Amino acid sequence: MALNLTQKERSLLEDQKSHEEICIQKYTSYAQQASDPELKQLFSTYAGQEQQHLNTINQILAGQEPAMGGQGQQPGAGPAQAQGRQAPGMGHLQAAGSGNDAALCQDMLMTEKYVSGAYDTSIFEMTNSSVRQALNHIQKEEQQHGEGIFQYMQSRGMYQPQ
Repeated sequence: MALNLTQKERSLLEDQKSHEEICIQKYTSYAQQASDPELKQLFSTYAGQEQQHLNTINQILAGQEPAMGGQGQQPGAGPAQAQGRQAPGMGHLQAAGSGNDAALCQDMLMTEKYVSGAYDTSIFEMTNSSVRQALNHIQKEEQQHGEGIFQYMQSRGMYQPQ
């Protein structure tokens, strides 16, 4: 069954497509720039997940029902398992160790916060239930990326919530 997207849905999905493309570019570039091998791996993993997100968005924009089967990683794919901590602001950011790695992490954490919020709006505007579910799944992974970055930063003294 082909999806019939409204003009507003198509516009929101085009925005999300653009966000995913930027995330892929940033994570790929930052994986090369990072000095810590663990951070390089984290960014590379997230770049691959962002590519999956882009593939799903492109599938929806092409009028196809999203295939949820092989998409996504299990929670906790980052350096540490989920511990239920959220970072509402940047807290006290310290450049412990590599200042460049801390700056890369800070940029990606801010990016993930923005992208996750944009998905929230898109989810509420979708009329098709399977599209809503697919976007909700992507948003959850974006939040997991943010949590993984936060935990990496906190474990290295780069981010101390006050």
